[in-house]
Amino acid sequence: MMSLLTKAREGIITPEMKQVAACENVAPEFIRQGVAEGTIVIPGNINHKTLVPVGIGKGLRTKVSASIGLYGSEAIISEEIEKVKTALAAGTNALMDLSVSGDIDTMRKETLNSAFVPVGTLPVYQAIAEAGKKYGSTVKMDVEEMFEVIERHAADGVDFLALHCATTMEVVERAKKEGRLDPLVSYGGTHLIGWMIANQCENPLYEQFDRVLEIARKYNVTLSLADGMRPGCLADSLDGAQVHELVILGELVRRAREAGVQIMIKGPGHMPLDHVKATVTLQKSLCKGAPYFVFGPLLTDIAAGYDHINAAIGGALSAWAGAEFLCYVTPAEHIGVPSVAQVREGVIAARIAAHAGDLGKGLKGANQWDLEMSMARKKLDWKRQMELALDPHRAEEIRNTRNREKSTACAMCGKYCAMEIVAKYLNTAKQSC
Repeated sequence: MMSLLTKAREGIITPEMKQVAACENVAPEFIRQGVAEGTIVIPGNINHKTLVPVGIGKGLRTKVSASIGLYGSEAIISEEIEKVKTALAAGTNALMDLSVSGDIDTMRKETLNSAFVPVGTLPVYQAIAEAGKKYGSTVKMDVEEMFEVIERHAADGVDFLALHCATTMEVVERAKKEGRLDPLVSYGGTHLIGWMIANQCENPLYEQFDRVLEIARKYNVTLSLADGMRPGCLADSLDGAQVHELVILGELVRRAREAGVQIMIKGPGHMPLDHVKATVTLQKSLCKGAPYFVFGPLLTDIAAGYDHINAAIGGALSAWAGAEFLCYVTPAEHIGVPSVAQVREGVIAARIAAHAGDLGKGLKGANQWDLEMSMARKKLDWKRQMELALDPHRAEEIRNTRNREKSTACAMCGKYCAMEIVAKYLNTAKQSC
């Protein structure tokens, strides 16, 4: 079967490209060219039947991904599916099932059946869990079993696979030599490196990358290569190990494109504000314009309980600097598993960041939404303002509970609203709603 990337290179505009073009209000040829160059990806497994195509990349609206999954013995699939539905209702553009325990296979299938957006997973999480259960230790994980899990996820319909293919022994040794403050924060990266050290073996996902590409090509899966060395604190941002791994990721981007496999890069974790633009620019250069899927980034280490705000600031700056895909962060980041309400908060915060970034980089048409809201405010058209709010339910809730006077003006000024008074004087007042 010819992959989407191969079709784009041969000048074929597919139905998926047409759908994305219509959604983004751009020409289908613009999408085809971006896919052909690798600066746009359209994740879409041939076995994900309920999928509505989503474009991620240069010249398109910044997208948002929400993470769910089974964590611990008390995790229940039905509760996680409620989070899936909540994230979708809040406007997420993608989902990631990051299950590490329980019935991972069923959780994945239920997520795929519930989702009309692209779904991603980290197959190594399941390989680690199964090895621990089977052998009593994750370091006894068998390479063949790991690849079986990767193909299992692809065969089930997963649209993008997050894999730590560039976390090599050379990178690990560099991190050891330089002495990080917080050595490893990536769950999958930590377990994979532990396996590499215990078995004195190179990363099989790097050594057998052609095998990864073969699976991806077979099911038209997009690769999302994650950085195992992403910094977990500001002090480690842009250290040698992180940059070294990014160089290797650039090599793997080239190999994936040559094989006809769509690819994006995931990172970078914690960093100070002044590192954001430099990090995005470096990724774009080393990874040849591949879409950047950013986790956060988190701009301070002290925002426990408010990391959705922390990440929204970092996400907005990253999108402005050129990142195209934001992984949401919830208020529970670092301290617990998010509730349904916190999942919603995370999605809304990330969507605000994505839109702010699009405005900042001057994406064509991005300001139209804001312009319409400004006009509605000028007219004191509250019905329209509620319709245009990014989260209409929340906006209406506040309006209804805090506007006790039921004034057509804002809750703060009430009948003394300066806008309303000036509008009447200038004869520009409109009929109130």
